[in-house]
Amino acid sequence: MVKKLSAEFLGSLFLAASVVGSGIMVTILTQDIAIQLFINTITTVFMLFIIITLFSPISGAHFNPVVTLVDLIQGKSSVIQFIQYSVAQVLGAISGALLANAMFDHAIVETATKLRSGSNLYLAEIVATAGLILVINLLVIQKNLAVIPAAVAAWIGSAYFFTSSTSFANPAVTIGRTFSDSFAGIAPECAPQFIAAQIFGALIGLGLVKVLTHDK
Repeated sequence: MVKKLSAEFLGSLFLAASVVGSGIMVTILTQDIAIQLFINTITTVFMLFIIITLFSPISGAHFNPVVTLVDLIQGKSSVIQFIQYSVAQVLGAISGALLANAMFDHAIVETATKLRSGSNLYLAEIVATAGLILVINLLVIQKNLAVIPAAVAAWIGSAYFFTSSTSFANPAVTIGRTFSDSFAGIAPECAPQFIAAQIFGALIGLGLVKVLTHDK
């Protein structure tokens, strides 16, 4: 379990550091919002592919409490493991945000001021998270595990652009992003609604998986 929790912590750290770090870097490089979003997206996509490939044999490469929650609901994980994984993921994401702040000579601990609210954004988070759960679980059922790193990265990369929320789809990283006042930040008062939408989206995604695989 120490190896698994370490992998979940490190993967979540690298993921949050890539999201927040690239979010800081883009504002240094350009003021073009389209280019900022593109750079933020490809950085996240590359990092997702790397960490899922590296850590999947160790911990399953969840890096996301709703992914672990879906495993719990399906009986693939225990309540204890869900708690342990979620704590490791959240602490890793916060650490990644703080590391990104430090690398760019910001205050190590910041409070994000970027407001992200509105029913359209919550709907976007539901869609982004439902799709993520659908992708992961269908590929597992189809025993196509080798494709998961690329497929998850591709889904998130696509959802960055086709969802109005830019596809957070991860409660741990959402919490981490409240600790950096950057392009990638989210004000703390907005995070609970995002997380609620992500949990709801995960349940919808699981429901879609059951509908599509009911005879298996």
